[in-house]
Amino acid sequence: MSVRVDITGLRREKVAVVPSPLAELGMALHVLAEPGHHPGLQGWVTGVTARLDAHLADRMTEADFLWRTTFSDLFMPFAGIPGRDTLPGATLADDLDLLDKLTDDQFVDGGLEFVCSPGYAYDAQRPGPLSDPEMRRRALDLAAARGPQQLRFAGRLLADPPGVRGWLRQFLEDCDEAFFAETWSRLRHPLAADARHKTELLRHKGMADALAAVSPSITLDEGLGRITVDKLVEGRTNTGDGGLLLVPTSLGRPHLTVLHRFGWQPVIQYPVSAAEPAAPPSVEQLALRMTALSHPVRMRLCRNLARSAYTTGELAQMLGMTPPEISRHLAVLKKAGLLTMRRRGRYVLHQLDMAVVARLGSDFLEGVLR
Repeated sequence: MSVRVDITGLRREKVAVVPSPLAELGMALHVLAEPGHHPGLQGWVTGVTARLDAHLADRMTEADFLWRTTFSDLFMPFAGIPGRDTLPGATLADDLDLLDKLTDDQFVDGGLEFVCSPGYAYDAQRPGPLSDPEMRRRALDLAAARGPQQLRFAGRLLADPPGVRGWLRQFLEDCDEAFFAETWSRLRHPLAADARHKTELLRHKGMADALAAVSPSITLDEGLGRITVDKLVEGRTNTGDGGLLLVPTSLGRPHLTVLHRFGWQPVIQYPVSAAEPAAPPSVEQLALRMTALSHPVRMRLCRNLARSAYTTGELAQMLGMTPPEISRHLAVLKKAGLLTMRRRGRYVLHQLDMAVVARLGSDFLEGVLR
Protein backbone atom coordinates (compact mmCIF):
# COMPACT_ATOMS: atom_id res chain seq x y z
CA MET A 1 0.00 0.00 0.00
CA SER A 2 1.24 3.48 -0.78
CA VAL A 3 0.47 7.03 -1.84
CA ARG A 4 1.61 7.81 -5.39
CA VAL A 5 2.31 11.27 -6.78
CA ASP A 6 2.48 11.59 -10.55
CA ILE A 7 5.15 14.22 -11.28
CA THR A 8 5.17 13.96 -15.07
CA GLY A 9 6.47 17.24 -16.47
CA LEU A 10 7.45 18.63 -13.06
CA ARG A 11 10.40 21.01 -13.30
CA ARG A 12 12.99 21.02 -10.54
CA GLU A 13 12.41 24.71 -9.80
CA LYS A 14 8.77 23.88 -9.00
CA VAL A 15 9.87 21.70 -6.06
CA ALA A 16 10.16 23.70 -2.83
CA VAL A 17 11.20 22.80 0.71
CA VAL A 18 9.62 25.29 3.11
CA PRO A 19 8.54 25.11 6.79
CA SER A 20 4.96 26.10 7.61
CA PRO A 21 4.04 27.60 10.99
CA LEU A 22 0.38 26.63 10.55
CA ALA A 23 1.22 23.03 9.66
CA GLU A 24 3.48 22.85 12.73
CA LEU A 25 0.72 24.32 14.92
CA GLY A 26 -1.57 21.59 13.61
CA MET A 27 1.01 19.02 14.66
CA ALA A 28 1.31 20.70 18.07
CA LEU A 29 -2.44 20.31 18.58
CA HIS A 30 -2.21 16.68 17.49
CA VAL A 31 0.58 15.96 19.98
CA LEU A 32 -1.43 17.56 22.79
CA ALA A 33 -4.50 15.49 21.83
CA GLU A 34 -2.61 12.21 21.30
CA PRO A 35 0.60 12.30 23.38
CA GLY A 36 0.83 8.52 23.11
CA HIS A 37 1.79 8.91 19.45
CA HIS A 38 4.84 10.93 20.50
CA PRO A 39 6.57 9.38 23.53
CA GLY A 40 9.62 11.58 23.00
CA LEU A 41 7.57 14.75 23.58
CA GLN A 42 6.11 13.95 26.98
CA GLY A 43 8.10 16.75 28.60
CA TRP A 44 6.82 19.32 26.12
CA VAL A 45 3.22 18.10 26.53
CA THR A 46 3.47 18.28 30.32
CA GLY A 47 4.92 21.77 30.21
CA VAL A 48 2.23 23.12 27.85
CA THR A 49 -0.74 21.51 29.57
CA ALA A 50 0.45 22.62 33.01
CA ARG A 51 0.14 26.28 32.09
CA LEU A 52 -2.76 26.04 29.65
CA ASP A 53 -5.78 28.20 30.43
CA ALA A 54 -8.77 25.99 31.30
CA HIS A 55 -11.03 27.83 28.86
CA LEU A 56 -8.61 27.30 25.97
CA ALA A 57 -8.18 23.64 26.96
CA ASP A 58 -11.96 23.21 26.72
CA ARG A 59 -12.01 24.91 23.30
CA MET A 60 -9.39 22.44 22.09
CA THR A 61 -11.96 19.67 22.37
CA GLU A 62 -14.59 21.42 20.21
CA ALA A 63 -13.06 20.32 16.92
CA ASP A 64 -10.18 18.04 17.89
CA PHE A 65 -11.26 15.54 15.21
CA LEU A 66 -9.52 17.90 12.77
CA TRP A 67 -6.14 17.00 14.27
CA ARG A 68 -6.56 14.09 16.71
CA THR A 69 -6.98 11.08 14.41
CA THR A 70 -5.13 12.48 11.42
CA PHE A 71 -4.10 15.80 9.94
CA SER A 72 -6.73 17.99 8.25
CA ASP A 73 -5.76 19.63 4.97
CA LEU A 74 -7.01 22.91 6.46
CA PHE A 75 -3.62 23.20 8.17
CA MET A 76 -2.00 23.41 4.72
CA PRO A 77 -4.23 25.98 2.97
CA PHE A 78 -1.40 27.08 0.69
CA ALA A 79 -1.90 23.82 -1.21
CA GLY A 80 -5.45 24.78 -2.17
CA ILE A 81 -4.68 28.18 -3.70
CA PRO A 82 -5.33 28.26 -7.50
CA GLY A 83 -2.19 27.68 -9.55
CA ARG A 84 -1.01 24.92 -7.19
CA ASP A 85 2.36 26.57 -6.54
CA THR A 86 1.76 28.82 -3.51
CA LEU A 87 4.34 28.51 -0.72
CA PRO A 88 3.61 28.46 3.03
CA GLY A 89 3.63 31.81 4.81
CA ALA A 90 6.66 33.11 6.66
CA THR A 91 4.52 33.69 9.77
CA LEU A 92 1.43 32.12 11.27
CA ALA A 93 -0.56 35.23 10.31
CA ASP A 94 0.53 34.76 6.69
CA ASP A 95 -0.60 31.13 6.72
CA LEU A 96 -3.94 32.09 8.30
CA ASP A 97 -4.43 34.69 5.56
CA LEU A 98 -4.04 31.85 3.05
CA LEU A 99 -6.67 29.87 4.98
CA ASP A 100 -9.02 32.84 4.50
CA LYS A 101 -8.45 32.62 0.74
CA LEU A 102 -9.92 29.11 0.43
CA THR A 103 -13.42 29.06 -1.01
CA ASP A 104 -16.30 28.07 1.25
CA ASP A 105 -16.60 24.78 -0.65
CA GLN A 106 -12.90 24.03 -0.06
CA PHE A 107 -13.13 24.99 3.60
CA VAL A 108 -16.27 22.91 4.23
CA ASP A 109 -14.94 19.84 2.41
CA GLY A 110 -11.63 20.07 4.28
CA GLY A 111 -13.50 20.25 7.57
CA LEU A 112 -16.01 17.50 6.84
CA GLU A 113 -13.44 14.96 5.68
CA PHE A 114 -12.51 13.96 9.22
CA VAL A 115 -15.65 15.11 11.00
CA CYS A 116 -17.58 12.50 9.03
CA SER A 117 -14.99 9.80 8.35
CA PRO A 118 -15.24 6.99 7.53
CA GLY A 119 -17.57 7.26 4.56
CA TYR A 120 -17.19 10.89 3.49
CA ALA A 121 -15.71 10.99 0.00
CA TYR A 122 -14.42 14.25 -1.41
CA ASP A 123 -15.29 14.54 -5.12
CA ALA A 124 -14.48 17.83 -6.83
CA GLN A 125 -16.43 16.70 -9.89
CA ARG A 126 -19.75 16.80 -7.99
CA PRO A 127 -21.60 19.61 -6.22
CA GLY A 128 -20.59 19.82 -2.58
CA PRO A 129 -22.80 19.70 0.51
CA LEU A 130 -23.28 23.48 0.47
CA SER A 131 -25.27 23.25 -2.77
CA ASP A 132 -26.39 19.60 -2.91
CA PRO A 133 -29.12 18.68 -0.35
CA GLU A 134 -28.39 14.97 -0.70
CA MET A 135 -24.69 15.49 0.01
CA ARG A 136 -25.61 17.68 2.99
CA ARG A 137 -27.95 15.04 4.39
CA ARG A 138 -25.32 12.32 3.97
CA ALA A 139 -22.65 14.47 5.66
CA LEU A 140 -24.90 15.08 8.66
CA ASP A 141 -25.81 11.39 8.88
CA LEU A 142 -22.15 10.40 8.86
CA ALA A 143 -21.31 13.04 11.46
CA ALA A 144 -24.16 11.83 13.68
CA ALA A 145 -22.75 8.30 13.52
CA ARG A 146 -19.43 9.61 14.86
CA GLY A 147 -21.05 11.34 17.83
CA PRO A 148 -22.95 14.44 19.01
CA GLN A 149 -19.82 16.61 19.03
CA GLN A 150 -19.16 15.88 15.37
CA LEU A 151 -22.82 16.43 14.49
CA ARG A 152 -22.85 19.85 16.17
CA PHE A 153 -19.69 20.92 14.37
CA ALA A 154 -20.88 19.65 10.99
CA GLY A 155 -24.18 21.49 11.43
CA ARG A 156 -22.37 24.74 12.24
CA LEU A 157 -19.96 24.25 9.35
CA LEU A 158 -22.73 23.69 6.81
CA ALA A 159 -24.94 26.47 8.13
CA ASP A 160 -22.29 29.17 8.55
CA PRO A 161 -18.89 28.52 6.87
CA PRO A 162 -17.62 32.11 7.42
CA GLY A 163 -18.55 31.91 11.10
CA VAL A 164 -16.66 28.64 11.61
CA ARG A 165 -13.73 30.00 9.62
CA GLY A 166 -13.60 33.01 11.96
CA TRP A 167 -13.89 30.75 15.00
CA LEU A 168 -11.03 28.57 13.79
CA ARG A 169 -8.76 31.52 13.06
CA GLN A 170 -9.39 33.05 16.48
CA PHE A 171 -8.78 29.70 18.17
CA LEU A 172 -5.46 29.22 16.35
CA GLU A 173 -4.38 32.77 17.19
CA ASP A 174 -5.19 32.11 20.85
CA CYS A 175 -3.13 28.91 20.76
CA ASP A 176 -0.26 30.89 19.27
CA GLU A 177 -0.41 33.40 22.11
CA ALA A 178 -0.79 30.74 24.79
CA PHE A 179 2.01 28.34 23.82
CA PHE A 180 2.85 28.03 20.13
CA ALA A 181 4.72 31.31 19.56
CA GLU A 182 7.31 30.25 22.13
CA THR A 183 7.56 26.76 20.63
CA TRP A 184 7.82 28.09 17.07
CA SER A 185 10.58 30.53 18.04
CA ARG A 186 12.61 27.49 19.13
CA LEU A 187 11.74 25.26 16.17
CA ARG A 188 11.72 27.58 13.18
CA HIS A 189 15.50 27.95 12.89
CA PRO A 190 16.34 24.19 12.82
CA LEU A 191 13.41 23.62 10.45
CA ALA A 192 14.69 26.36 8.15
CA ALA A 193 18.18 24.86 8.30
CA ASP A 194 16.84 21.44 7.34
CA ALA A 195 14.87 23.02 4.48
CA ARG A 196 18.04 24.73 3.21
CA HIS A 197 19.94 21.43 3.37
CA LYS A 198 17.26 19.57 1.38
CA THR A 199 17.12 22.43 -1.12
CA GLU A 200 20.88 22.20 -1.67
CA LEU A 201 20.58 18.44 -2.20
CA LEU A 202 17.81 19.04 -4.70
CA ARG A 203 19.87 21.66 -6.54
CA HIS A 204 23.20 19.81 -6.64
CA LYS A 205 22.33 16.10 -6.40
CA GLY A 206 18.82 15.91 -7.87
CA MET A 207 15.37 14.96 -6.70
CA ALA A 208 16.14 11.29 -6.00
CA ASP A 209 18.84 12.17 -3.44
CA ALA A 210 16.74 14.92 -1.89
CA LEU A 211 13.73 12.61 -1.43
CA ALA A 212 15.95 9.85 -0.04
CA ALA A 213 17.21 12.34 2.54
CA VAL A 214 13.64 13.31 3.41
CA SER A 215 12.66 9.71 4.25
CA PRO A 216 13.71 6.19 3.24
CA SER A 217 9.99 5.51 2.83
CA ILE A 218 9.91 7.76 -0.27
CA THR A 219 11.11 6.50 -3.64
CA LEU A 220 11.32 8.16 -7.04
CA ASP A 221 10.83 6.31 -10.32
CA GLU A 222 12.15 8.83 -12.80
CA GLY A 223 11.22 6.64 -15.77
CA LEU A 224 7.56 6.55 -14.74
CA GLY A 225 7.60 10.10 -13.41
CA ARG A 226 6.22 8.98 -10.07
CA ILE A 227 6.96 9.40 -6.38
CA THR A 228 5.83 6.55 -4.12
CA VAL A 229 5.41 7.03 -0.37
CA ASP A 230 5.25 3.76 1.54
CA LYS A 231 2.23 4.00 3.85
CA LEU A 232 -0.55 1.72 5.08
CA VAL A 233 -3.06 3.67 3.02
CA GLU A 234 -3.82 4.02 -0.69
CA GLY A 235 -3.82 7.39 -2.41
CA ARG A 236 -3.06 9.03 -5.74
CA THR A 237 -2.48 12.59 -6.86
CA ASN A 238 -0.47 14.56 -9.39
CA THR A 239 1.40 17.81 -9.64
CA GLY A 240 -0.30 18.74 -12.91
CA ASP A 241 0.96 22.15 -14.01
CA GLY A 242 1.74 23.11 -10.39
CA GLY A 243 4.52 22.24 -8.00
CA LEU A 244 5.48 19.89 -5.18
CA LEU A 245 6.00 21.02 -1.59
CA LEU A 246 8.15 19.36 1.05
CA VAL A 247 7.36 20.68 4.55
CA PRO A 248 9.65 19.72 7.47
CA THR A 249 8.14 19.16 10.92
CA SER A 250 9.81 18.77 14.28
CA LEU A 251 6.77 17.93 16.41
CA GLY A 252 5.31 15.56 13.82
CA ARG A 253 7.65 12.60 14.19
CA PRO A 254 6.96 9.75 13.40
CA HIS A 255 4.23 10.90 11.00
CA LEU A 256 5.06 11.15 7.31
CA THR A 257 2.04 12.99 5.92
CA VAL A 258 1.04 13.26 2.27
CA LEU A 259 -1.63 15.76 1.19
CA HIS A 260 -3.21 14.23 -1.89
CA ARG A 261 -6.52 16.10 -2.22
CA PHE A 262 -7.78 16.33 -5.80
CA GLY A 263 -6.90 19.66 -7.41
CA TRP A 264 -4.58 20.74 -4.58
CA GLN A 265 -0.80 20.99 -4.73
CA PRO A 266 0.75 17.75 -3.37
CA VAL A 267 2.53 18.24 -0.05
CA ILE A 268 4.82 15.82 1.80
CA GLN A 269 5.31 16.75 5.45
CA TYR A 270 8.30 14.89 6.85
CA PRO A 271 9.82 14.60 10.35
CA VAL A 272 13.31 15.95 11.02
CA SER A 273 13.91 15.15 14.69
CA ALA A 274 14.59 11.88 16.40
CA ALA A 275 12.67 10.38 19.28
CA GLU A 276 13.90 7.92 21.87
CA PRO A 277 12.31 4.49 21.47
CA ALA A 278 10.41 3.06 24.42
CA ALA A 279 11.54 0.03 26.40
CA PRO A 280 10.92 -3.31 24.61
CA PRO A 281 8.32 -5.82 25.83
CA SER A 282 9.15 -9.21 27.30
CA VAL A 283 10.06 -12.03 24.92
CA GLU A 284 6.74 -13.80 25.63
CA GLN A 285 4.71 -10.65 24.99
CA LEU A 286 6.69 -9.87 21.87
CA ALA A 287 6.13 -13.35 20.41
CA LEU A 288 2.38 -13.19 21.04
CA ARG A 289 2.03 -9.67 19.66
CA MET A 290 4.16 -10.19 16.58
CA THR A 291 2.12 -13.31 15.75
CA ALA A 292 -1.05 -11.22 16.06
CA LEU A 293 0.43 -8.60 13.74
CA SER A 294 1.60 -11.04 11.08
CA HIS A 295 -1.63 -10.69 9.08
CA PRO A 296 -1.88 -7.72 6.64
CA VAL A 297 -5.54 -7.06 7.56
CA ARG A 298 -4.61 -6.70 11.22
CA MET A 299 -1.83 -4.30 10.27
CA ARG A 300 -4.39 -2.16 8.42
CA LEU A 301 -6.71 -2.35 11.43
CA CYS A 302 -3.88 -1.12 13.64
CA ARG A 303 -3.32 1.86 11.37
CA ASN A 304 -6.94 2.94 11.76
CA LEU A 305 -7.18 2.10 15.45
CA ALA A 306 -4.00 4.07 16.20
CA ARG A 307 -5.80 7.22 15.09
CA SER A 308 -9.23 6.83 16.64
CA ALA A 309 -11.66 4.46 18.32
CA TYR A 310 -14.05 2.64 15.98
CA THR A 311 -16.89 0.15 16.18
CA THR A 312 -16.76 -3.19 14.40
CA GLY A 313 -19.26 -1.94 11.84
CA GLU A 314 -17.25 1.21 11.08
CA LEU A 315 -14.08 -0.83 10.58
CA ALA A 316 -15.93 -3.23 8.29
CA GLN A 317 -17.07 -0.31 6.14
CA MET A 318 -13.58 1.18 5.99
CA LEU A 319 -11.86 -2.08 5.00
CA GLY A 320 -14.63 -3.44 2.77
CA MET A 321 -15.12 -6.56 4.88
CA THR A 322 -17.97 -8.14 6.83
CA PRO A 323 -18.41 -7.41 10.57
CA PRO A 324 -17.80 -11.08 11.51
CA GLU A 325 -14.47 -11.04 9.65
CA ILE A 326 -13.45 -7.86 11.46
CA SER A 327 -14.53 -9.32 14.80
CA ARG A 328 -12.26 -12.33 14.33
CA HIS A 329 -9.25 -10.10 13.65
CA LEU A 330 -10.11 -7.85 16.60
CA ALA A 331 -10.28 -10.89 18.85
CA VAL A 332 -6.70 -11.82 17.92
CA LEU A 333 -5.47 -8.29 18.62
CA LYS A 334 -7.38 -8.20 21.89
CA LYS A 335 -5.88 -11.52 23.03
CA ALA A 336 -2.42 -10.07 22.37
CA GLY A 337 -3.24 -7.12 24.63
CA LEU A 338 -2.98 -4.56 21.83
CA LEU A 339 -6.43 -3.01 22.15
CA THR A 340 -8.41 -0.95 24.61
CA MET A 341 -12.20 -0.93 24.56
CA ARG A 342 -14.97 1.30 25.86
CA ARG A 343 -18.74 1.43 25.41
CA ARG A 344 -20.74 4.12 23.60
CA GLY A 345 -24.37 3.23 24.18
CA ARG A 346 -24.89 -0.21 22.69
CA TYR A 347 -21.68 -0.03 20.67
CA VAL A 348 -18.16 -1.09 21.68
CA LEU A 349 -15.34 1.17 20.52
CA HIS A 350 -11.93 -0.40 19.91
CA GLN A 351 -8.64 1.50 19.89
CA LEU A 352 -4.97 0.59 19.72
CA ASP A 353 -3.19 0.78 23.08
CA MET A 354 -0.41 3.21 22.20
CA ALA A 355 1.54 2.53 25.40
CA VAL A 356 1.77 -1.15 24.44
CA VAL A 357 2.59 -0.30 20.84
CA ALA A 358 5.41 1.99 21.97
CA ARG A 359 6.94 -0.99 23.82
CA LEU A 360 7.02 -2.95 20.54
CA GLY A 361 9.60 -0.51 19.25
CA SER A 362 9.83 2.58 17.11
CA ASP A 363 9.76 0.72 13.77
CA PHE A 364 6.23 -0.60 14.28
CA LEU A 365 5.07 2.68 15.85
CA GLU A 366 6.32 4.65 12.88
CA GLY A 367 4.78 2.13 10.48
CA VAL A 368 1.22 2.46 11.80
CA LEU A 369 1.46 6.23 12.29
CA ARG A 370 3.22 7.06 9.02
